[in-house]
Amino acid sequence: MSHMLQPTILLLKEGTDTSQGKAQLISNINACTTIVDTVKTTLGPRGMDKLVWNDRSTTISNDGATIMRLLDIVHPAARTLVDIAVSQDEEVGDGTTSTVVLAGSLLQQSKEFIEDGVHPTLIIKGLRAACELATKHIGELAVPTSDADQRKMLERCAATAMNSKLIGTHQDFFAPLVVDAVMHLDEDQDIGLIGIKKQSGGSMDDSFLVEGVAFPKCFSYAGFEQQPKQFSNPKILALNLELELKAERDNAEVRISPEKYQEIVTAEWEIIYEKLEKIVASGAQVILSRLAIGDLATQYFADRGLFCAGRVGSDDLRRITKATGASVQTTVSSLLESELGTCAKFEEKQVGGQRYNMFTGCPEAKSVTVVLRGGGEQFIDEMDRSIHDAIMVVRRARKATNVVAGGGAIEMELSKLLRDHARTIFGKEQLIINAFAKALEVVPRQIADNAGLDSISILNKLRKAHAQGQTWFGVDVVGGEVCDTFKSFVWEPAIVRRNCITAATEAACLILSVDETVKNPQAEQDQNPYV
Repeated sequence: MSHMLQPTILLLKEGTDTSQGKAQLISNINACTTIVDTVKTTLGPRGMDKLVWNDRSTTISNDGATIMRLLDIVHPAARTLVDIAVSQDEEVGDGTTSTVVLAGSLLQQSKEFIEDGVHPTLIIKGLRAACELATKHIGELAVPTSDADQRKMLERCAATAMNSKLIGTHQDFFAPLVVDAVMHLDEDQDIGLIGIKKQSGGSMDDSFLVEGVAFPKCFSYAGFEQQPKQFSNPKILALNLELELKAERDNAEVRISPEKYQEIVTAEWEIIYEKLEKIVASGAQVILSRLAIGDLATQYFADRGLFCAGRVGSDDLRRITKATGASVQTTVSSLLESELGTCAKFEEKQVGGQRYNMFTGCPEAKSVTVVLRGGGEQFIDEMDRSIHDAIMVVRRARKATNVVAGGGAIEMELSKLLRDHARTIFGKEQLIINAFAKALEVVPRQIADNAGLDSISILNKLRKAHAQGQTWFGVDVVGGEVCDTFKSFVWEPAIVRRNCITAATEAACLILSVDETVKNPQAEQDQNPYV
């Protein structure tokens, strides 16, 4: 009888919700599948856009990472898909939707094994083995490009990245522009040296590249229009210093006599005039500051034929200092000539309804600025995201010159190779590798579906072509058939596909490894955390 009187042991706080076992695993897979269903229609050149609205703004995009960020997903397992989309976007810039769709397909294939009682550990082992084989085959299949053809290769990779974007119809214009931007970078390829500015008005074809640093005119005071707007080989001073008289009401209340007050005001004027005199004595002709440059300083510089701009953005000031060789100063007490930067030409130009300050011919770092023109704000924002993705792809392709064909061609070839390998092994791993091969077919199937084609017919034709040794046959969304996408110049860096498959597999394995979810009860709002 003693064993019946033992007290119940409570390990978790009362009200804690725990879910475990097969039901919890399938629930997590279903949650991820729901997210995939949301974004999969954006895949490919004929993918649809999503309109995401919240109380603050409206975003229209078909960029997978952008949509995943804006969905504000709260399910803990489904948030894993957000993480892989963001990591893919930051790592290689393109293939975010493909990664999420492939991860969802792997989970959907794994769900059947879970329901049949296969242990998740065996499924994870099989998926990782298939992923290793797939990435190895990508390395073998990838086509190296010669240095002589590098620019053509980069333009084709950029055009492929833009193909599914809003600017896809203008890829012949934007692809060379993106390649020019990346080719101007030094060997370290610091992406921060490429600035993208958005100026509404005009058409997309009015966008242009500035071989240097450009930014919109900052807030200015009286006297600014009297300043010169063009210099050749100017000395440039970068400051993190306020050149402005503070109004008395902004300061603390001090009770003093009128004579003392006049002494304080006089001293304040003497201090700012001393600063301005030292700046002029340094020989600088263009003065930029992250903080405000007031009306007194603006007029002072105008009288001496100098140009100044206050409240310059931190990113713009960083690019200017890197490109011109200037050092940001927090004081003007001892300005040296070596701390000043220079460029071949500085000028202020009108772009649409805004004036831009442009620094070209910078000697230190090869910085460039892409100025985008177009219609509404949402339109230009989507252009910005598209250009960013293309820049990231070209930057990667410049380092890793091996390319593969897009349009679902590489996925179909990998699927065929994995099926062939599965026939050489036995046991449950054979079934799992076969399932991985089937999951890879989701990319060409979804591309065909989004283009309004018969995906069953397209997949059958692709399987036949790849079985006959047509390695680079993929979906032709223009002709509604299959074609050699390598000959059609639908190219993308091999590293993009490799990263896509690896990230999707790791996400699927992570979700499959979770067999229990513990949700702690929410603490009361008025509960004291220190009690």
